[in-house]
Amino acid sequence: MEPRRNFIKKAGVLASVFAGQGFFNQLQAAQFIAAAAITSDDPFIAASDEDYWQVIQQAYTVPSNFINLNNGGVSPSPSVVQQAVERYNQLSNQGPSYFMWRILDQGREPLRQKLALLAGCSPEEIAVNRNATEALNTVIFGLNLQKGDEVIGTKQDYPNMIQAWRQRALRDGIVYKQISFDFPIEDDDTIVKAFEQAITPKTKILHITHIINWVGQILPVKKICQMAHRRGLEVIVDGAHSFGLLDFAIPDLECDYFGTSLHKFLSAPIGSGMLWIKKEHISKIWPLVCNDKPQSPDIRKFETLGTRSFPIEQGIGEAIAFHTAIGSKRKEERIRYLKNYWATRVQNIPGVQLHTSLKPGYSCAICGVSIKGLTPAQLDQQLYNTYKIHTVGIVWENISCVRITPHVYTRIADLDVLVAAIEKIASGVKG
Repeated sequence: MEPRRNFIKKAGVLASVFAGQGFFNQLQAAQFIAAAAITSDDPFIAASDEDYWQVIQQAYTVPSNFINLNNGGVSPSPSVVQQAVERYNQLSNQGPSYFMWRILDQGREPLRQKLALLAGCSPEEIAVNRNATEALNTVIFGLNLQKGDEVIGTKQDYPNMIQAWRQRALRDGIVYKQISFDFPIEDDDTIVKAFEQAITPKTKILHITHIINWVGQILPVKKICQMAHRRGLEVIVDGAHSFGLLDFAIPDLECDYFGTSLHKFLSAPIGSGMLWIKKEHISKIWPLVCNDKPQSPDIRKFETLGTRSFPIEQGIGEAIAFHTAIGSKRKEERIRYLKNYWATRVQNIPGVQLHTSLKPGYSCAICGVSIKGLTPAQLDQQLYNTYKIHTVGIVWENISCVRITPHVYTRIADLDVLVAAIEKIASGVKG
């Protein structure tokens, strides 16, 4: 009777997650409740429970003849999210001006509440938009910086953010400085000190990337923010690859601004994102798109986008329900387990080099790999042409590797194919 009693208890707790009548609640909640009830409560143990993760894998529509290991770019949505977007799209097209503006638009406030709950913050600090570029560009171009004011970023930041700061330098005469890191780095102080040493009396802003998209290095964001605040600076965090992957609350990072894409590890519809601004900073940030009250302290001033995809926006809620049913920590540990599963098996193959730490505090999903004698493009091409493994070759600043990124739907059998492929390719490289 004890297993049954535990099942009923856990099912009762989890059932509270699925209040409401969304697509996920109707179609998949029961399966997730049942699977969660018989796996371990310990996320580290549950990470290797293949019976549990098979339920999650079946919720996606990825083909069996194609192995997608480039989830660091854009992740697929589970079928229930796709169905929701399609249904909302059909509804919209029955009478766009009525169903979009009078029906679906009313769902933004409940969605804001769900995002805030997941982010561990106030709903009055959350704006819904289309991706991390839009979210972070809103802050970058909205800050009241003057000629000569300094901003410090890194050469390993995402290109769209680098270009945004360069445009501000050209337009407004601010000074944009970049420091550079040789990743992997397994020491927080080394990273914090590099930022601190670059600060001058003219520095106003630090721009940091939570997880470096090229190789998956996790930066010690909280420590950097604490250092910056002691120096009177503000910090912008690019969380494109951390939100929906790592288990954290945004306010706990102690940053001032945070932007993310929701179509990566949260598996929300493609073209969805989120901006978080600390409440006391909202009024001083100018909207990227016009608003009738641009200096308002209302976070909604950043959502004046005109006609947008309401189906995509409302599909975010289904992705949150899907994510919550798994659990943030359980999901983080599973994806880290998958990364380590393949990476530890190839790290000692002659000619193979990893470009990412395997320590938990410094990486999770993304790992860079290279094979001596092959360019990233050549390795990427061989993996796809011969083994139908989709990855991406990275050549950026001092980084040269192929980026491998599994997700919760990735099967162990897929990673076994990857390991065998790397071993075979490495053994065939001459010189």
